[in-house]
Amino acid sequence: MIIVDTGPLVAAALYRDPDYRRCVDLFAGLHLAKREMVIPAPVIAEVGYLLGTRAGAEAEAFFLRSLAEGVFQVEDLTTADHERVADLVEQYGDLPLGTTDAAVITVAERLDVPEVATLDDRHFTVVRPKHASPDAAAVKISLLTRSQLGNQADHPAAGRSVGLSW
Repeated sequence: MIIVDTGPLVAAALYRDPDYRRCVDLFAGLHLAKREMVIPAPVIAEVGYLLGTRAGAEAEAFFLRSLAEGVFQVEDLTTADHERVADLVEQYGDLPLGTTDAAVITVAERLDVPEVATLDDRHFTVVRPKHASPDAAAVKISLLTRSQLGNQADHPAAGRSVGLSW
């Protein structure tokens, strides 16, 4: 199981995104390995908004249909999760962390999942989830970070705006 943040979902849908190829490969690998991909509910609105504004209604609808088809498991927040999200937003207000990233961390904690697919190394290397070991370097989370991603400008689809590949 892996928790999925906004960045890889958006990047995998947009050919022109510099992280497109790596994110498409990530989702293909997770799918082939039959790994469960969990999206915290607040991520859906953020992805929908970004796809709608960057690629249009068709891309946004494609993402929503992938949820309906069960490509990803959507994890709603519990009452206790909302409290934890509020605590994290407040605790890391100087970043600022924000609701969506706090929800990703909260769901990872509750489900005891050590991996988050994210492009957001700024937030996810600073915040220490409750289930991270004390000696972990900030978080025991596998990051797909921008520093690990090469320039994908040479990809054959780089001139197109929508890839819709997850």
